[in-house]
Amino acid sequence: MNMMWSIYVFLIGAVLGSFYAVVATRLPKNESLLAPGSHCEYCNHPLKWYELIPIFSYLCQRGKCLKCHHHLPITYLLSEVGTGFLFLISYVKFGFQSSFFISIILSSLVTIIFISDMKYMIILDSPLLISIVLIFLISWLTKGFFPSLESLFHGLMMFGTFFLIGKLGSFLFKREALGGGDIKLSFIIGMTLGYKMGLFSFIFATFLALPYAILCLFLKEGHEVPFGPFLVSSLWIIFYFLEKFTLIWNYLFLL
Repeated sequence: MNMMWSIYVFLIGAVLGSFYAVVATRLPKNESLLAPGSHCEYCNHPLKWYELIPIFSYLCQRGKCLKCHHHLPITYLLSEVGTGFLFLISYVKFGFQSSFFISIILSSLVTIIFISDMKYMIILDSPLLISIVLIFLISWLTKGFFPSLESLFHGLMMFGTFFLIGKLGSFLFKREALGGGDIKLSFIIGMTLGYKMGLFSFIFATFLALPYAILCLFLKEGHEVPFGPFLVSSLWIIFYFLEKFTLIWNYLFLL
């Protein structure tokens, strides 16, 4: 592992993480990503260049706006550090192989979906569509056209399975069991992991979501639990440890 490349990859992730936070907070409110420019959400103070340095600016300003001194959402710091960290460990794991580029696409989705779904209960269509196109192109360039078509087929199978699970859950529980964004995300799960491990990803995501759901049950009666963050986290974890999870699947189901 090259130390300089590790630093570069982390910094690129931190910069993109800052942008992803803007995407995840503006698009659900139908706001432009370009205008107005970066500003304090409380006093509308336009941010100077030295207030926009990822991680560094937030820490130096002690998490406050320089003009109104209002505490800024820690979401921005977490998205910068988190995305940088996910990019870094993707590089440590895969180097600059094709899997690295797929991993950073998934890392980007982790950041965007965590913010948008936790805050607004929305999984944005545009990041999903862009991710599907990029993953397909990477697969096409590295594996060939027909294997990339096969990955699309697995994506369609997962989409159909999630759609049926959502319909069945809605019928049984008389409420929406899986949101439209979760179902669309399943397409990426299928095309990235394949159908078999995609199903395992769904099962794993329910276990990841269980502690949060129990906490919400005690603290916020009737609070709807966003499933997207746990789905995309499960996808990223299984993609990162694919060999180990494949062994677990084969051991459990003797396949």
